Amino acid sequence: MHYVYVLRSVTADGFYIGYSANLRRRFTQHAEGGAFATSYRRPWKLIYYEAYTEQADALGRERYLKSGGGRRFLEVQLAHYLKKDPIHHKPREQKSRN
Repeated sequence: MHYVYVLRSVTADGFYIGYSANLRRRFTQHAEGGAFATSYRRPWKLIYYEAYTEQADALGRERYLKSGGGRRFLEVQLAHYLKKDPIHHKPREQKSRN
């Protein structure tokens, strides 16, 4: 099987969308800090995944979920979860005009 998954950082309040042929092993890598892209935002919680029989289908889905349309899909798909545990975006710093 091939998996597309969404992790949520418990501390940094952000998401990570990824692909793996072995979801359990890959999540363990994320959780233990063995994945460079996610090591600095630990701990992680697995909040969503999809399983595919074909690698190409999973990789295409991962690419879509990382797009604007895919992120909107996830907001709808995870609406109940996000309502219960909303994302708290940090306000952007204003650039001073000198």
